[in-house]
Amino acid sequence: MSALSEVSKWKYSNFLKNKKNNFNKKNILDVLSSKEIDEAYKTISKWKNYSPTPLIHLDKLCKKLKINKIFYKDESKRFNLKSFKALGGAYAVEKITKGNKDLIISTATAGNHGRSVAWGSKKLGLKCKIFISEYVSEFRAGVMRSFGAEVIRVKGNYDNSLKECIKQSNQNNWQIVQDVAWHNYKLVPKLTMAGYSVMMKEISDQINNQKISHIILQAGVGGMAAAMIAGISRYLDHVPQIIVVEPESAACVLASIKTGKIEKILIEKESIMGGMSCGEVSLVPWKILKNSVNYCVTISDDYVSKTVKLLAKGEFSDEKIVGGECSTPGPISLIGLCNDQQKKEIVNLNVNSNVLLIGCEGDADENLYQELLKKDD
Repeated sequence: MSALSEVSKWKYSNFLKNKKNNFNKKNILDVLSSKEIDEAYKTISKWKNYSPTPLIHLDKLCKKLKINKIFYKDESKRFNLKSFKALGGAYAVEKITKGNKDLIISTATAGNHGRSVAWGSKKLGLKCKIFISEYVSEFRAGVMRSFGAEVIRVKGNYDNSLKECIKQSNQNNWQIVQDVAWHNYKLVPKLTMAGYSVMMKEISDQINNQKISHIILQAGVGGMAAAMIAGISRYLDHVPQIIVVEPESAACVLASIKTGKIEKILIEKESIMGGMSCGEVSLVPWKILKNSVNYCVTISDDYVSKTVKLLAKGEFSDEKIVGGECSTPGPISLIGLCNDQQKKEIVNLNVNSNVLLIGCEGDADENLYQELLKKDD
């Protein structure tokens, strides 16, 4: 029995159709404008060592699921930071500081955003303070320190680290560069989203006029998902079906889509997909997500290590792929939907479908990645 044959038993956890779906390019670009999106690409494409990350065809998974094409955007190759977040935090640092060398930068992070902020601060010769929760690995903390950042560990979860970051930053007059929006704090999150939209610019160039029928987007607080939707509005003529995927333990977008307003959920157990373990969707992304998402799906942690291994062994494609824990939700949710014939038909996944998945990180936490590879499932 081939390793790929086991995926026929995989399941998603929850599924929700957005009854308020009404994709409107103008409304989306009112939140994150074409000018902001274009400026981000213009700036980032001039950075040293910039090059578009690969768009890989998961041809073996296509045959298994009877889908025309599955594209996988491989962000493990993004600069040397191994994550799409390299595009956001570092760009926001550059834009917000405007050459002022006296500012001290601060942020809270589950890992990849802080790495980007630390890297961006180092490039500009700025001091940087990064707040992390007790759940962030020491490996991730070490990478941030390697960029010269001071790392401050806070008891509790991500929300606790963010509260402490805001408190100390206000006391010390530090410049917060956060990827989460709140009341009177929206410019920086918009800048990070503009940075993320560079992925969609690259994808639009890489697909050679092929139409994407479906895009599956991971959501934590929703910044990446909303940025990609803004990118769709800016760069694609055709609007695909948009599916948001979250851990079942942290489905704040699904909960909010269900009621039509931002819902804060209590995370009782942290997901292994730490960068997506968020209890509340961010204000700016919500303005985009609430009407543009077609479907929400949640997944359990059960298939994460299996997917990491299948990517690494070249079971999904001819190419072996280094995909970290937060890169797995795209393949997992797609497989789960295809295994449910009724949902597969509702979502309209078939032999003509061209599906886009975001491999949003590589082995950004090398120790965890090795653990997942070695896990005996």
